[in-house]
Amino acid sequence: MNHIPEAVFNRMYKQDGFSQWLGIEKILTEEGHCILQMKVRKEMLNGFDVAHGGIAYSLADSAFAFSCNSYNRISLSVETSITHNKAIYENDILIAESKLITHSNKIGTYQVIITNQKKEIVAVFKGVCYRTEKNLIEE
Repeated sequence: MNHIPEAVFNRMYKQDGFSQWLGIEKILTEEGHCILQMKVRKEMLNGFDVAHGGIAYSLADSAFAFSCNSYNRISLSVETSITHNKAIYENDILIAESKLITHSNKIGTYQVIITNQKKEIVAVFKGVCYRTEKNLIEE
């Protein structure tokens, strides 16, 4: 069993105050794949009583970051985009699943699907990362 993705997640999450503030919980982490969950709180809503678009984006961005760094090569976001498919409300439980689409030595492309507790797709995120030669965890 490969322990590196778990060690990378733990190291990154410990230093990631924003993901902690979001209330993100890890469901799964493995090479090129990460599933996170969070509950939408009142202070995450906008003036229309729906979740601010940045909440879904931030959850997806965190899942993307954890999955693209899971190979223990420090990876940095170079391009991201999101499509919001459905409104998100207070107390919704969001699940973000990030999966590797393709990677080369230097570039990785990932897709993150965010669903709610009803298994409805609420957002789709695409991220491209630059893969450095540096390791986060010394083996």
